[in-house]
Amino acid sequence: LDILDQMPNYVPLSSQHGWNIEELMQEIWDRCNMLRIYTKPRGQIPDYEEPVILHSEKSPTIEEFCNRLHKSIMNEFSHAVVWGRSAKHQPQRCGKDHLLQDE
Repeated sequence: LDILDQMPNYVPLSSQHGWNIEELMQEIWDRCNMLRIYTKPRGQIPDYEEPVILHSEKSPTIEEFCNRLHKSIMNEFSHAVVWGRSAKHQPQRCGKDHLLQDE
């Protein structure tokens, strides 16, 4: 197993014992360049059950995220309130050029 562990694109797991299932899922997310973006409508609680999934080679901006949802969002956009790894402080008020990160 030590030799196999050194190989690229390898995640040892056991479905019978449930070993490394989370590590496999994380590796799939990383290899597919997928990002989870959770949305929060104004005045409501965040929806942590169904994130918006973005496929991107680089970190998308808020403008790219909005355009993937619907083209008309940017016509009325003034700012977004961002929580998570891409924010310097929680929450952070950001413009359309802010780079988003996974979760």
